[in-house]
Amino acid sequence: MSKKILITGASGAFGSLTAKALTEKGHSVVGTMRSANGKNESIAQELKTSGVHIVEMDVTDENSVSAAVARAIDLLDGIDVIINNAGIGVLGIQELFTAEDMQAIFDVNVFGVQRVMRAVLPHFRQQRKGTIMHISSCIGRITFPFYGAYSASKWALEALAENYRSELSGFGIESVIVEPGGMPTSFLDAMHRPNDPDRAATYGEMSQAPEAALTGFEQALQANPLQRPEKVAEAIVDILDQPFGEKPFRTVVDHMGMGEPVGQYNDMLHGITHGIYSAFGNEDLLSLNKN
Repeated sequence: MSKKILITGASGAFGSLTAKALTEKGHSVVGTMRSANGKNESIAQELKTSGVHIVEMDVTDENSVSAAVARAIDLLDGIDVIINNAGIGVLGIQELFTAEDMQAIFDVNVFGVQRVMRAVLPHFRQQRKGTIMHISSCIGRITFPFYGAYSASKWALEALAENYRSELSGFGIESVIVEPGGMPTSFLDAMHRPNDPDRAATYGEMSQAPEAALTGFEQALQANPLQRPEKVAEAIVDILDQPFGEKPFRTVVDHMGMGEPVGQYNDMLHGITHGIYSAFGNEDLLSLNKN
C-alpha cells in the first residue's frame, strides 16, 4: 500500500538512498535538507528527477521545521510516516569537546528530532494513525572510544523513542528504531572534531588515536562489501512494508561484528521493559491501538 512519507536529512547517504528506494516502491516522499543549493544542489536535483519532493528544513530552527512539515503535508496531502534521519557525527577524545560543542550535536540529533515530532504529531493524533521511524545507531546502544558525544546523543534519541512509543500507542501511532553500524559514507568525512590543541597536547600520543582508529575502520569497511548504506535503505523499505502494528521496535543493520550482540541486548531489554511496565500496571501502553 502506498504511503506518504517525510524523511529528514535527505542529502546524506542514508536519506537519499532511502528516499529513492521508497519512491521506486510507489510511495510518495518528501525529503528535507538544510539547503537544496550549494553542495546539496546535485543530490537535490537527482532526488527530484527520481520523483522525490525536496523541501528545505533546518532541524535546529523551529520555524523552519514547522514551515517544512506544513509544506510536506500540503505536497503529499497528509503524512503517514515520519523518518527522523537527519544527524551529525563526531570524532575525538570526549574531554576535548566543549559544552557548546556537545550542545551543537544534541541540537541536531536530539532537539532537532523533538522539533520535528512536535510539528508532525498533531497531524498524526488527529488522524489517529501514523508511523514514526528513528534512525539511531549501534553505538546508540553501546559506547565506542572517540565517538562519545555522538553516542550520548543517540542514547538520548533511543530514550525519546521508547517514551514516544508508550505515550502515543493509544493514538494508533507506532514507533520503530533502525540501528545501523558504521558505513562508508560522507557522514564519516563530515564528523565534527574538537578544536582544543592545548588540552589535546596533555593526552600525549593518545591525542592521535581518534584519527588512527578512523583510518583503521575505513580500511575494515573497504574489506567488507556487505557493510554498505544501501543495506540500511533496504531495511527501511522492508520495515515499512510490514503490516501496521507488526513492525519490530528495533532493527539492527550491521555486518561488522556489532549486529548480533546489539540485537541480543535489544531482545533482553525488550523483556526487561515489559516486566517493569507490567510491575507498575502500564503494560497496555506497549500495545498499539489499531482501532
